[in-house]
Amino acid sequence: MRILNLGSLNIDDVYSVIHFVQPGETLSSTDYKQFCGGKGLNQSIALANAGAEVYHAGAIGQDGLFLKNRLESAGVDTSLVKVGDIPSGRAIIQVVPEGENSIILFKGANHTLTKADVDSMLEPFSRGDYLLLQNEINNAEYIIDAAFDKGMKIVLNPAPMEPAILSLPLGKISIFVVNEIEGEGFTGETEPEKIGKAFERLYPDAVLVLTLGSKGVYYRRNGQVIREPAEKIEAVDTTAAGDTFIGYFLAGTAKGDNTSEALKLASHAAAVTCTRMGASDSIPEISELLSAE
Repeated sequence: MRILNLGSLNIDDVYSVIHFVQPGETLSSTDYKQFCGGKGLNQSIALANAGAEVYHAGAIGQDGLFLKNRLESAGVDTSLVKVGDIPSGRAIIQVVPEGENSIILFKGANHTLTKADVDSMLEPFSRGDYLLLQNEINNAEYIIDAAFDKGMKIVLNPAPMEPAILSLPLGKISIFVVNEIEGEGFTGETEPEKIGKAFERLYPDAVLVLTLGSKGVYYRRNGQVIREPAEKIEAVDTTAAGDTFIGYFLAGTAKGDNTSEALKLASHAAAVTCTRMGASDSIPEISELLSAE
């Protein structure tokens, strides 16, 4: 099955500072790095590294052509990436020595998708193909409705979680991949089992994949529950761990892998990501995971 990821593409500008900038203050940074970012980009690279046939759709400005090149270098089909005159999405990130960060997000080209763009991006796909969505682009309601009408299986990672998500046609979602905070946002519950049961009441036809960080993963479908423990590791950077998990789990699901095995491999890939610095560059390829077994 083919997978279309209609998602964000961001330029991440990361400044190392001795403290967060105060009102009226001018502060010199001690370091600066620029990265390819956006949950959409990270998840497409994870899908490709996991061996999936993945297509990325979205929008960038002329300043973001290197984001498109990064996807292509990972084996992602970028023929559906729109290049326009609006600047690419950006994240301006301050990082202090303690590791905490402060982020200013500019949505940019990510929020320029028209309904005509969406129709064009969905046109090559058909019943049974997968659509992966996050919450970093516009026209989400129209995208979900149009993909559902085509018979696509819709996977939603509702990050960043916002109240407006609850107004989307969520009954059309096939798979929810959420963390504990997002799960609470949907259900008002905080315990995994209670979140799972609440999701099943609200969206009885959907699969729930609830990521729990160091406590592993909780999977629920039609009353069937699978728990996959997290690997014990020395984490150095958890930035792309969730995106890695999503990419690997969806790649395995689309290939028809056993659910328990798909969860296990996705959890392992996410754990490896945590032992490396960076976002998309920290995502392992499936060949290195399998050769290490």
